[in-house]
Amino acid sequence: MVNPGNPKQLYDIIIIGTGVTGWGAAMYAGRMELKTLIIGDLPGGTIMLTDDVENYPGFKKLTGPELAENIEQHAREYNIDVEDGLVTDVEHDKKKHTFTITTKAGSSFKTKTVILATGTKPRKLDVSGEEQYFGKGVHTCALCDGAFYKDKIIGVVGGSDSAGKEALLLTQWVKKVYVIYRGDHIHPEPINMTRIEKKIKEGKIEIINNTNIVEIRGEKYVKSVVFDKPYKGKKEFLLDALFIEIGHIALSDLAKKVGVALNKKGEVILDRNAQTNVSGFYAAGDVGDTRFKQAITGVAEGVLAVYSAYIYINENEEQE
Repeated sequence: MVNPGNPKQLYDIIIIGTGVTGWGAAMYAGRMELKTLIIGDLPGGTIMLTDDVENYPGFKKLTGPELAENIEQHAREYNIDVEDGLVTDVEHDKKKHTFTITTKAGSSFKTKTVILATGTKPRKLDVSGEEQYFGKGVHTCALCDGAFYKDKIIGVVGGSDSAGKEALLLTQWVKKVYVIYRGDHIHPEPINMTRIEKKIKEGKIEIINNTNIVEIRGEKYVKSVVFDKPYKGKKEFLLDALFIEIGHIALSDLAKKVGVALNKKGEVILDRNAQTNVSGFYAAGDVGDTRFKQAITGVAEGVLAVYSAYIYINENEEQE
């Protein structure tokens, strides 16, 4: 049974973030019988925007939402508290060795330790027309919006594995996908590169390398984009929609509030045990400075964070 958060209770652990990393941590904290509260405003996290997951051990293939639900339901088997809401503030009482978590709704909760699992948000192009046409042809999730563009001409910006997977997913619906990348070569995982090469031979995908988009144009909806150099003789290129997949920005503002060290990218600096420079404050998943960001690495870091918090709590109790 899962109870709502109790403002009067001193928790052992409060986990901020309800993606797979947060729920994985909550499951482990529940197993260790720690007084645990998980708070978040984005159920399932960004994995909910992923179509097929083929690299999570134990499951040959399942969807992102299925993976998120499996981990959440596992966590809910244990005696943990759950609070829906956006966390807006974290305060650190160094003398009492506690943290106070405040939500947008005004609720406050005290805890001995914090695990930050807030993840990231999509990075923007920051070009003219992007904000104007967001949701009107400019998107960041093919799974969410791709089906609206059946038999249309679509662009995907980016050269990563995520961008490659977005392009592959879009080929299920659209007439053709142009992958637009600023570098010499796109760099998806080998298995996805093979799939992309097959789609290129079929005429479903075309790569435009060494090119940047400098403007998005339209009327009511997106009609075209403008490149920084000509492609096939023209800088303006007709597209019915543009999906942006150029990386993410770490949601680390809460960590910054209590003096947690961040790197130049704004990611939380972690050691191998998911510890930060602030005692009792841990982080896991995409918000951290781990170079390889995957659902499995995030869940693993969440488990490490719980174990580190468990050791920290016990050591403090022994000293008291």
